[in-house]
Amino acid sequence: MTAAHPPSPPPERPAPLRDRARGALLGLAVGDALGAPAENLKPSQIRCRWGRIEGYVEDDPAGTDDTEYALFSGLLLAAHGSALTVADVEAAWHEWIADRDEGPFRGAGFSERGTLENLRRGLAAPISAQHRHAWSDGLAMRAAPFGVFAAGRPAEAARLVAIDGTVSHDGEGIHGGRAVAAGVAAAMVALPRGPSAGLRSATDAVVAAALSVVPEDSWTARSLRRAVGAAQRCRHDPGITRLGTERAVRSAVVVGGYPWTDLAPEAVGLAFGAFAAAGGDFSGSVLTAVNMGRDADTTAAVAGALAGALHGAGAIPEAWGRAIGPARGSCLPSMAGHHVLDIAELLTPGGEAAGVAGTAATAGAADAAGTASPTDAARTAGTAGTAAAAGSADAVTGVRAG
Repeated sequence: MTAAHPPSPPPERPAPLRDRARGALLGLAVGDALGAPAENLKPSQIRCRWGRIEGYVEDDPAGTDDTEYALFSGLLLAAHGSALTVADVEAAWHEWIADRDEGPFRGAGFSERGTLENLRRGLAAPISAQHRHAWSDGLAMRAAPFGVFAAGRPAEAARLVAIDGTVSHDGEGIHGGRAVAAGVAAAMVALPRGPSAGLRSATDAVVAAALSVVPEDSWTARSLRRAVGAAQRCRHDPGITRLGTERAVRSAVVVGGYPWTDLAPEAVGLAFGAFAAAGGDFSGSVLTAVNMGRDADTTAAVAGALAGALHGAGAIPEAWGRAIGPARGSCLPSMAGHHVLDIAELLTPGGEAAGVAGTAATAGAADAAGTASPTDAARTAGTAGTAAAAGSADAVTGVRAG
């Protein structure tokens, strides 16, 4: 019988805020790339093709629309901060997406396609979000930067992501984004104090923050509670396998036979369920999400953002982090060349200048030791750099947040 969960880790020193920011956004990109091959597959199809996915199954892993839209929202947030308005978001959608040539994926998911069609027809927010997929997980997939920016302030993270989402989503789609942003904001400052008890209290705090910003009787809240409840019951069952845990969490929220896998309530529930089932462990959270299938790139991206924010970039396996390079622009050509780590620098206290200094110091320390952290390895693959990312944040609106 395969053990369902890894042994409890030793007591952990809380990661610095900037490292947690890097962990959240690099974790999102890693989860996205790990989950992409399993997107829209059933667990049985995943097992038939690869067995259980334990790492990258493609030779050239890369992020999808989840990563590129998170970059877009991160740059927008870096430009405006807490002063962000719906008008700012709508203008950025026009300038950076709707009024430009499209990439090969034509703007990505159904909610994004509907939004772009409405904007190009001259419709403004919130009417631009009136399409058939306003309930999708398209906002949840790009919500993590708001939690990074509003670290320790779940309500503020939820407020800001709802402003972003007004252009593209409504109802449960907004609720899903609010839950993810609030969960990341809480994870950014949660204190895992020790073995299993401390980690469980930290994951409980993250889940509680997510639930605190969505209506109690919403589909999103019900799905999240069911998934986390199933995960917690599994953690108390010493005989359960990983497959058994994944089946329990999945069956708690997935609507059998429903064709659309991008339902925000389902995807958010699966992501938080995976995070809870793994006790916040990064690898366990992401791989649980991946192996449950459905919208696996999004569920794994959200789970990776939560776990990365909780533990910092050091919790991400080096080989996984090193594989993440600059965005390719396959979904959003305007995001080509940007790296998630540069956005993390822009969204943490001290911003660009502190980020450059911190990166140089970290690189120097790594050189002196003859080693490189996963964060440094991923950054080395990038070409945009923090300064380029900051310039792009300026260009989103032509205004720099002071």
